[in-house]
Amino acid sequence: MRTPSRRALLGAGIAVAGSGLLPAGATRASGSVRTGTHDTTPTHDKNGMDRSHGPGDDTPSGYVTPDGPEVAEAERKRGSGPVRSAALTATETELDLGGHTVRTWAYDGRLPGREIRVTAGDRLTLTLANHLPQSTTLHWHGLAVRNDMDGVPGLTQRSLKSGATFDYHFAITEPGTHWVHPHSGTQLDRGLYAPLIVDDPKEPLSYDREWIVMIDDWLDGVEGSEPEAVLAELSGGRVGGGTGHDGMDMGGDGGKKGTAGTSNGPSRMLTGARSRLLGGDAGDVDHPFHLINGRSTKDPQTFRARPGDRIRIRFINAGADTAYRVALGGHRMTVTHTDGWPVEHTETDALLLGMAERYDVLVTAGDGVFPLTALAEGKKRSALAVLRTGDGEAPGESARPRELRGEVLTADRLRAAESVRLSSRSPDRTLTMTATGTMRKWDWAINSKPYTSSQRYPVEAGERVRIRFRNHTRMWHPMHLHGHTFALPDDGPRKDTLSLLPGRSLNVDFDADNPGLWMVHCHNVYHSESGMMTVVGYRKK
Repeated sequence: MRTPSRRALLGAGIAVAGSGLLPAGATRASGSVRTGTHDTTPTHDKNGMDRSHGPGDDTPSGYVTPDGPEVAEAERKRGSGPVRSAALTATETELDLGGHTVRTWAYDGRLPGREIRVTAGDRLTLTLANHLPQSTTLHWHGLAVRNDMDGVPGLTQRSLKSGATFDYHFAITEPGTHWVHPHSGTQLDRGLYAPLIVDDPKEPLSYDREWIVMIDDWLDGVEGSEPEAVLAELSGGRVGGGTGHDGMDMGGDGGKKGTAGTSNGPSRMLTGARSRLLGGDAGDVDHPFHLINGRSTKDPQTFRARPGDRIRIRFINAGADTAYRVALGGHRMTVTHTDGWPVEHTETDALLLGMAERYDVLVTAGDGVFPLTALAEGKKRSALAVLRTGDGEAPGESARPRELRGEVLTADRLRAAESVRLSSRSPDRTLTMTATGTMRKWDWAINSKPYTSSQRYPVEAGERVRIRFRNHTRMWHPMHLHGHTFALPDDGPRKDTLSLLPGRSLNVDFDADNPGLWMVHCHNVYHSESGMMTVVGYRKK
């Protein structure tokens, strides 16, 4: 990007688990960035983008600012429930991925970071301490937070410099399976991610156990590889190199292995990855490891249960460039939620998760030992965990349960639960966002306009907004909208991330009920970092 970040599992803490003391003498970052300095009459192009500002202007006027009164009022209406406190420290560390040790960045030296758990209606306050050699932020993927807490540097907050801390605080109104990650450069493809679970105080599901399963593609620290160098290789040096959203230097000390912008690693460019489910090209990057909850196939995590236990599994794809086809050997799965929102229960053999997507499923445990396999779609690699309810030999690294070849569910097959469907209403405004670019030129963008912080697709509070996503590229793109959820057509599921296949179009609707400046971007970090991002902005009334 100028972009976002990612990853993994844990148990079930009751309120919020957090770790990491504030460093002595740390400075506190200031809050959000104010925009809007000049007065013009807005004009819009055929796609709905505001083109009123000149080429030298950074902040078009007439828009709600992240720290504006409209944002404060929307937060007030969310209420003031119990306050849950947590802390995360972003730090350089060594991690054992299961037989392979890497030097990387992670939260509190863990992969994934410690689970953050709250209940809908709570207020969360979380202190992020930055012990990295770069600036960073924290994005709350899937949550409709107040705009100045969304964690996009140069748009909704200033970058958090090395040695500084920042207090995130906001109300949480909706339950669901979410996660946290940075939104700075290619930090998404390191170890900076953690699960964020919002419990439903009126939980309708009944189950005996719960697992959080975070799936990730990994290259950082392997044979000298670093995500910034991978981006430079993919782009031929035309983009990247670690510039944050707000133009701040992301380069660390610029010299040693393990810091941004340098690498002695092998080529990680991937060619020939093909998938029918993804419409062709499956990805650009050859990640040497694929992980479940931070463990490789050589030493996978084992989940233990009793035969007959009813288990809720919360799947999160924290990968940078990889979709996963997921199946539990010997079991059918019942899908109950996607991206945190309930759906009409639907059975399947396997799931396809694009980057940043989440699915909740229920399974009834059989008797024995079973592979939980996440196949890197089109890439001929996989991640593995194990369900053990009895005696038996553990599955091997290359276990491929037959369910992977069975019925594979994608979001378009789901219908939203009746209680969360959008009301029937014609759109007040339609925005057209076309994915453009090629691997050859590495010019990924939306409507052929690489991201700048001055872009605005205008909306007004109270509108029903339709985004017409179109893909004019030969790649698939997981498109993500910040601060809102949209509905897929024909009472389809509520989601914040969708897989847009090559040559396809898809209309999604959302209600403009969370004022501010909100990113829309591809969640392939190497595409977004090269420019496939833009901004939906609320007009002042």
